[in-house]
Amino acid sequence: TMTELAFQRVVMETSLRMALEEKQFVVYYQPQVDGTTDKLIGMEALVRWQHPNMGLVSPAKFIPLAESTGMIVALDRFVMKTAMTQIAKWYKDGLTPGVLAMNLAIKQLQQTDFIEMFKGLMKETGCKAEWIELEVTEGQIMTNPENAIKILTQISDIGIELAIDDFGTGYSSLAYLKKLPIDKLKIDQAFVRDLPDDEEDASIAKAVIALAKSLNLRVIAEGVESKEQRNFLVENGCENIQGYYYSKPIPADAFEVLLKSGFIF
Repeated sequence: TMTELAFQRVVMETSLRMALEEKQFVVYYQPQVDGTTDKLIGMEALVRWQHPNMGLVSPAKFIPLAESTGMIVALDRFVMKTAMTQIAKWYKDGLTPGVLAMNLAIKQLQQTDFIEMFKGLMKETGCKAEWIELEVTEGQIMTNPENAIKILTQISDIGIELAIDDFGTGYSSLAYLKKLPIDKLKIDQAFVRDLPDDEEDASIAKAVIALAKSLNLRVIAEGVESKEQRNFLVENGCENIQGYYYSKPIPADAFEVLLKSGFIF
């Protein structure tokens, strides 16, 4: 079994390298919405692998491999360039897509050229700092919090907003949370899934919202799939919502149709 798994990994790794070379990846966009008005406030850029034989491959199947092999750096940069080019085009066309949220892998932060590379991307794509938000997972920050604080501060100094993704799952120290130059906490879908019926999840969600408010941070919940979940979160002070209740991640052309229609749910 171990031999078979090792073989599958080698095959997948080779396919992943080829996919990067042949540009088989596409970027989808999932709306982020103000739950009090049902109006669009932005979107998250999410990568998908359009495999020539397997079709659309789930990120769960290739992101961990990309992270462990270091290919996540090239993949992240592809997503950033694609999404930043797209949002700049939408603004240029007179549309108002809001803020573009993009995931930032910790390996990306460890690249000595990251800040210069990102500044170069902004210049190349015409994407303004106020249109961008970068999301870093709580668990990844805690692998080397002091270094993360240093790099994230440089990103914040450019005028880019920062969010902690998967909040509540990474055992972060509140002392470090206070030091991080972040603007937003993102409630992990694990705590949203059983709302509002699960008492523990309801308590955790309320606690995260209260923590965010006390630190003057905005808060957004992901994985919201029902009206009941949306209502519970909004009533408890989390107005920003992301999830299938509003829309699944969709390709750029479909998102553009949504933008042109004025996106009111």
